[in-house]
Amino acid sequence: MTLTVLNVAYPLAPVGPDAAGGAEQVLARIDAALTANGDRSVVIACEGSRVTGTLLPTPVPASPLDEIARAMAQARHRVAVQDAVLCYRPDVVHLHGFDFSAYLPPPGGPALVTLHLPPAWYPATALRPKRPDTWLHCVSAAERRACPADAPLLDDIANGVETEAFAARHSKRPYVLCLGRICPEKGVHLALDAATEARLACLVAGALYAYPAHEEYFRTAVLPRLRDRHRWLGPVGFARKRRLLSAARALLVPSLAPETSSLVAMEALACGTPVIAYAAGALPDIVDHGRTGFLVGDVAGMAAAIAAAGTLDTAACRRAAGERFRVEHMTARYLETYRRLAQGEARMEAHSHAA
Repeated sequence: MTLTVLNVAYPLAPVGPDAAGGAEQVLARIDAALTANGDRSVVIACEGSRVTGTLLPTPVPASPLDEIARAMAQARHRVAVQDAVLCYRPDVVHLHGFDFSAYLPPPGGPALVTLHLPPAWYPATALRPKRPDTWLHCVSAAERRACPADAPLLDDIANGVETEAFAARHSKRPYVLCLGRICPEKGVHLALDAATEARLACLVAGALYAYPAHEEYFRTAVLPRLRDRHRWLGPVGFARKRRLLSAARALLVPSLAPETSSLVAMEALACGTPVIAYAAGALPDIVDHGRTGFLVGDVAGMAAAIAAAGTLDTAACRRAAGERFRVEHMTARYLETYRRLAQGEARMEAHSHAA
């Protein structure tokens, strides 16, 4: 059965294998898997996205990325989704943005929504969509436990990464790495404080988007801490990211949000690099405390874990990633879910997370 799947990204973040956001990376992997499988992949995403299927780009509003810009982008996405449904007649529409309810397709076929972010961050009405044949799913058990009991949830599909692509080995160097979007909830300032306390350099890599709150956070909380050997590298491509992860003493994930998953933690483990993370959301399900990293509760705990990171076995980190976080497992689950949705089987399989 050959399928046509329309994937719809968040309107303000470009899709691609090197995207800054986890949702955009996941979408890129799904798109590649669909085309490799001989299915038709159509993607609605903002300009600057890179896909292997058919890209239907929407314009990115001029900075700043405020509520007016977001509303404009949502309106353009809404038109693009309606046009794509009429033109391509997809078997399934798959939405990834936290604002998906602003551009749901018209009734008529199955729609799948991946909840990439904590459920509390979505409007309550979005988690109980009125559109018929609309299904949600989570990317971790921790996220599912936070969902309302009456949300129309399908089985979880855990995220995965290209573990074999991160197999390159580099000698460990005297630094820790903090990698991801620069925004308040990621706690970059805490990573810098912990590295300062541990007397080790901290390299910060990631994208800074033109959201006023993100720029203010960078200016007031991150820049003043970039002293001594600490450095901000900005966005990095795949090859540099792999090199930085592989050579780091540890990856720091001091997130203040209840993370639903963590692609960068999985990538670090695939490189043989332990992960030191706040025990938030799904991170305790990714990091095996004392074996592939450490789960901590504050800056002092993170600093102590940095000092102990060298005692962990890099081979154990790689094994854990290869056994648990392979991207092929993730994409196979999505392709199977698409087929079940297209065949009308979702209603029989949907269940409450509280059941």
